[in-house]
Parts: sequence; C-alpha cells; structure tokens
Amino acid sequence: MKHKGIICGILAAVCYGTNPFGALPLYEEGVNTSSVLFYRFSMAVLMLAVMLLVERKSFRVNSGEMKTLGSLGLLFAASSITYYQSFRFMDAGIASTILFVYPVMVAVIMATCFREKVTASTVIAIILALVGIGLLYRGDAGVSLSTLGILLVMVSSLTYAIYIVVVNQSSIRMSSLKLTFYVLLICMLCLLAYSFTSPDLHLMLPPSPRAWFFACWLGLVPTVLSLVLMTVAVHEVGATPTAIMGALEPLTAVAIGVMVFGESFTLRLAVGIVLILSAVLLIVMGKNFHLRTISHSITSIVRKTWRWKVFVCYLF
Repeated sequence: MKHKGIICGILAAVCYGTNPFGALPLYEEGVNTSSVLFYRFSMAVLMLAVMLLVERKSFRVNSGEMKTLGSLGLLFAASSITYYQSFRFMDAGIASTILFVYPVMVAVIMATCFREKVTASTVIAIILALVGIGLLYRGDAGVSLSTLGILLVMVSSLTYAIYIVVVNQSSIRMSSLKLTFYVLLICMLCLLAYSFTSPDLHLMLPPSPRAWFFACWLGLVPTVLSLVLMTVAVHEVGATPTAIMGALEPLTAVAIGVMVFGESFTLRLAVGIVLILSAVLLIVMGKNFHLRTISHSITSIVRKTWRWKVFVCYLF
C-alpha cells in the first residue's frame, strides 16, 4: 500500500499549504497571531471530536499511549510557538524558507538513530527541494537576519522533524483520526497556557462571520486533513519521503498567492516550482509506482472519505 502513502503525503502537503488562504484574511481583520493559532487548533479538535463520535470510536487510551500522545502534542506545540514567534524577528517568507530544513533533519535522524539507508535519489530530492524552496522566497536583498529569529526557526524545524520520526517509530496503534485528535488537544492546551504567560499574546474572538469562516478553514484543511493524511503517509512510506513531499507546502502557498491574492508570477518562481515537482517526482519514481495503481488508490481514498462531504457542507 505504498502508493496510498505517496498520495496521502502529497495531499497532506497541499492541504497544509493552504494556510495563507485562512490566516491572511484573519490578520487583515486584526486577529493576532496567538488567536489565529488557538482557533486553528481548537476548531480542529472540535471537528475531530465530532468525526470520532459519528464513527462511534472510543476515546479511551492507556497510560503508554498517553505518554506518546503527550510527547507528540508537546513537540507540535513547541514547533508552532517557536515558528510563529520567529515572525517577530524576521520576515515570514524567510522563516518559512529556513523551516524547510526539517526534511534534512528527518533524514539525518533516521540514518543515525535508526540506521535507515539514505539513497542517492533521496539526497538529490532533498537538494532539489531546498533549492526550489529558496527560489520561491521573494524578499528584499541585503536584509540582515536575526540570530534569535534563525534559532527559533531551527528549533521549530527540529521539533517538527522529531515529531515526524516519533510518529514513524512509535509502537502506538490507533486510527489516524484519534491520534491527531489527542495530539491537537494537547497542543491546544499548551498554546492556551502559553498565551497566559505572555501579556502580548492575549486571545481575541474572531470579529465577524467572515473571520469565523476562515478560522474553520484553518481548523479543517491545513490542520485536520493535513495532519491525518501526513500520519497515514508516515506509516505507509516512511518519515523521510513524507518530509520531502512537504516541499509542496510552500509551492501551494505561492500558487494561492498568485491566483487568489494577485501576486506576480516570475521566471524564478517557475524554476522553483519545477525543481520542487522534480523532487517529489523523484521520490514517487523511486518507489516504482504505476499510474493505474495510483488511480485505484485515489478512488479508494475518495470512497472512504465521501461521508464527510455532508459534514463539511454543514460546517461552512
């Protein structure tokens, strides 16, 4: 079922890349960063709870599972907090570019700690993805970088890399929905506690129905769908290939910027997109996947998820 993992990894990255579509309108309406993060995760937890109730899944976990889930929740919260805090010291575009060192970290951790073989195609894919991400960044030349900002992004990258490795290596056996529910619940509680420790990170309510819509979008697409699909991908194809496919995240964000927010499309962006797509294609080709097999996998995923169509329609 490796083809299923590839498809889920690609869809997870694309879903996560829609973050700007939800976050930018909220920022335009004056919602601060901590509130955007809190409502993103709280909406996601609520949606996952409803899904689990509809499927009549048990919420019960044992002490061993809770330890793993607690670790995952803390890692994801630490990654989110340090990443968004880095925006105070550097441009968000620079931060998102530096953040993408996490596939390299995943590959190094898997190779050194778990003796995973690093193939030539994996190394080439990582290089292509990193160069492509660098070309997607559009910033001012000569801008000095904050040492603290870089440190925060590197911590964010490392904690997210460890999160992916733990998901891949843990012996925990439960549905992706249930795992993601508890991870985000713990993450949300950590963010809530963190907001009380920092006076400049107070929570505020979304000021309009439009803002509530985009808060729900952030909870559903780049959070619930992305993390559930990413968990499936990590279990099916491994941590390193899933991390490399994450290069589609900033590519999707750039596409949204061009098509939705009217940003310019340049030759540099085109080259970056080609390099990223080449990296992902190299990972797919390296697994010897066939078009017919991928088609069957897409059909299977659609059939298993069609029942949530009604839920999403009512939500929005």
